[in-house]
Formats: sequence, C-alpha cells, structure tokens
Amino acid sequence: VQLVESGGGLVQPGGSLRLSCAASGFTFDDYDMGWIRQAPGKELEWVSYISTGGRTFYVDSVRGRFTVSRDNAKNTLYLQMNSLKTEDTAVYYCATAYWGQGTQVTVS
Repeated sequence: VQLVESGGGLVQPGGSLRLSCAASGFTFDDYDMGWIRQAPGKELEWVSYISTGGRTFYVDSVRGRFTVSRDNAKNTLYLQMNSLKTEDTAVYYCATAYWGQGTQVTVS
C-alpha cells in the first residue's frame, strides 16, 4: 500500500496550491479519503474528506477556500487550496486506513 503526496511548497498569502495523493496497493474506489494536517507545535487536524460517493467535509477554517476531489480512474485524491493564509502552514497528509508521508505547505 502506498499513498504518495505531492504539490506542496512555499507560497505567499493569498496564493494557491494543488495537492495530489497517488494511491496504490488497495481498491481506491472502496475507501473514503481525507486530508489531515499538522502545523508546527500543534495537534493533527482533519482538513477535509470525500466519501466513496463523493460527499465532502471541510473543517470550518478552510471551508470556501479548499476543495477536495478524487479521480477514481487515476486512483488519485486532490486538494485545491486557494486564498492561502499563514495559518495553513503545515505538513499535509493523505489518509484513509493508511497514511502518506506528507507534503510540506508553507504560506509566508
């Protein structure tokens, strides 16, 4: 099983990033998928998830700015992040029953 995140980086406040998570080794279509983040010195926080049926959830702090989506044909999860704020700085993990290694997002 592998979950490989990409797309993180350094961006200025107000900018955008698109995170991707390539999944392999399990039946992607059968799993709800989510994004979790951990900011420096803070606890893990669920950011967003998308169910197998396409239902989505967002934490209040990102609702209206972030959009989660999935492409089952490509076994890939996405997180479009717009209007980024300094407080979005964190390591972002793709997660389901398994976890990825994380990708760093720095807004500065």
